Amino acid sequence: MRPGKEEPMADAFIYDHVRTPRGRGKPDGALHEVTALALAAHPLREIRTRQALDPKLVDDVVLGCVDPVGEAGGNIARAAALVAGYGITVPGMQINRFCASGLDAINFAASQIMAGQQNLALAGGIESMSRVGIGASGGAWAADPTIAIPAFFMPQGISADLIATKYGFSRQDVDAYAVESQKRADAAWREGRFKQSVVPVRDINGLIILDHDEHRRPDTTTQTLGALKPSFAQMAEQGGFGAVALQAHPDVEALNHVHHAGNSSGIVDGAAAVLIGSREAGVAAGLKPRAKIRAFANIGSDPALMLTGPVDVTQKLLRQSGFKISDIDLFEVNEAFASVVLRYLQAFDLDPAQVNVNGGAIAMGHPLGATGAILVGTVLDELERSNKTTALITLCIGAGMGTATIIERV
Repeated sequence: MRPGKEEPMADAFIYDHVRTPRGRGKPDGALHEVTALALAAHPLREIRTRQALDPKLVDDVVLGCVDPVGEAGGNIARAAALVAGYGITVPGMQINRFCASGLDAINFAASQIMAGQQNLALAGGIESMSRVGIGASGGAWAADPTIAIPAFFMPQGISADLIATKYGFSRQDVDAYAVESQKRADAAWREGRFKQSVVPVRDINGLIILDHDEHRRPDTTTQTLGALKPSFAQMAEQGGFGAVALQAHPDVEALNHVHHAGNSSGIVDGAAAVLIGSREAGVAAGLKPRAKIRAFANIGSDPALMLTGPVDVTQKLLRQSGFKISDIDLFEVNEAFASVVLRYLQAFDLDPAQVNVNGGAIAMGHPLGATGAILVGTVLDELERSNKTTALITLCIGAGMGTATIIERV
């Protein structure tokens, strides 16, 4: 761009995406033996191989990671790019916006391409929750009273229960939603809807370690879930967080504790990558565009409710982009807890058949830094399968935030 001359903004296209299966995020999970670095490199290597991609054409690798410490620390994106064979000229950057990190990595890479500063990039995320425990990176949010007190800090599960109480979702409502997530995920796997996108993880001998989402429980019913005790009632009472919730929202008389392990997102290991570039970069690399990234936004939201950011950021994104809610064919709303999605459905009066068509994190798990990228790939595949056009992807975020992105098939 010449000084003093404005050039039109470039388009950012999605050319490919892959993800690993999601393994249970425990020592007995199938991916526990795989290091965070190896897991992060896997989808990057797969895209390079199956697109016969010349690494010299790649300008950056951007990966989300929520607990970037220990083996997942030290800028895992740069290390993963090297391990995946991209060579010394391809840089890498790790970013963290908690649960939306994988989606924000895509948005960051897209913004660089739209601004004309990059041509081709890989973006996605990684979380090895069986090896680097959730919350391992610490932080002031929970520990420092100068922020914990004025921001009404409480664990996310209590915020989820606060949302359910405030917006009228019963135990039956959240359990029924969780069962539906399991049913949809089971149908998606049985019908092969993920077969082009999920790349099996193999050991050094080439033997498959995991080729499916390990967390699923397709035999789940409302009866089996009904036998589970609420997970956050004791924490609310003994930890004093119930009082914090009522102080933050005095219109609520008492918390109704409805969430448990069966209607909350699963702790899992996983990684994902999305190949993004300009039109010119795609032509140069012999790539076929699948979708265009149309718009994206971030927002801060009520830190006590914490998980209602998807509603707020969707309203912002629609205002900024000129899209109407009726213009969106499919929605991916991360299933951090059942009440998060129920509130989203309620706020926009959506048809449940449009939202999380193939199940979500309740059934398949939430590998924190990778989930946003996984959702983009999942909904793009579904747009193609169902011959639809436009999708909105959004996630709630710790500390009260939201991120959302609109993509459109080309």
